[in-house]
Amino acid sequence: MRKFPFKALALALTACLIAFAPQSPAQAQDMSYGAYLELLKAKARAQGVSEGTISRMMSGLTPNQRVIRLDKGQPGTPTRRGYPALAPYISKHVNSVRIAGGRTVYNSERAALQRASLKYGVPPEIIVAIFGHETSYGRIRGNFDLARSLSTLAWEGRRRELFEGEFLALLKVADRGYSRSTLVGSWAGAFGNPQFLPSVYLRLAVDGDGDGRANIWSNRADTFASIANYFRDAGWRTGQTWGVRASIPSGFNWAAVKTKLRSPTCPRVHERHSQWKTVAEWRQLGVRPQRVIGDEVMASLFQPDGPGTKAWLLTTNYRVILEYNCSNYYAMSVGLLADEIAK
Repeated sequence: MRKFPFKALALALTACLIAFAPQSPAQAQDMSYGAYLELLKAKARAQGVSEGTISRMMSGLTPNQRVIRLDKGQPGTPTRRGYPALAPYISKHVNSVRIAGGRTVYNSERAALQRASLKYGVPPEIIVAIFGHETSYGRIRGNFDLARSLSTLAWEGRRRELFEGEFLALLKVADRGYSRSTLVGSWAGAFGNPQFLPSVYLRLAVDGDGDGRANIWSNRADTFASIANYFRDAGWRTGQTWGVRASIPSGFNWAAVKTKLRSPTCPRVHERHSQWKTVAEWRQLGVRPQRVIGDEVMASLFQPDGPGTKAWLLTTNYRVILEYNCSNYYAMSVGLLADEIAK
């Protein structure tokens, strides 16, 4: 007589109870890592991930304490002591090696870049600058096992909702036929040439060469198209620059143009930008763009290193670069690198 599988039934009921039990981030480590993996398996099954993928992606997982340390070591609320100067950051990240590498990619991949640019409306030099800034043109993509990193961060619990969602998204990426050895990247879950999170990959990665796959690891056409699609989705305005250098008259009244808005996201980034005005209005205040830009274009004024230093008029396309990484240092270096690549 065949025995009834009580043990299997008990495990299944346990998984269901875990899946439907309310959990707050602070409580995530109240269960063992192994029990939490059972929760993740139940949720993955409920979202349609195949058993084969669950097995190969979750086999042998253990917590990665280094990832927890790295996450806890991230800077918290910034102080009010001022901002590090932009110029040293730019000299480090927009250097001769990175410019030369970008020009090589720009010239050798013209066809794929032009296809992506025409389809999504994003300049080739911006695409290449993101590629260069994120992974040094594909050379440095990270080697953390993403399944281990993301499950660890979700279990650790401080940002459980975020990382649990990314872990489940990773399994869905794997379900498209990508191996666990391919799905490696940064400790926080970004991967591939553009350093997309799994959820971003599912939403915005695209096939750039018509082979039916969005391979952002080794296929540059797919990489370029996916970056361009990200920018289009974030609101890039075709035919408009990200920003231009500008001269400011002596004694300029910064208080009169200080922004009165507080951004709900990255306020320390956006508070450094002025009010929005048309370029024509800036000209009336004595601000002179040093490159051609339409008088009707809306722009904010930015002088990151203080009076007497370089200043820029930034368009809404600069805000799109900030969507990729909400840092003035990052966005300025991408824009300036793109300008150098296109020369």
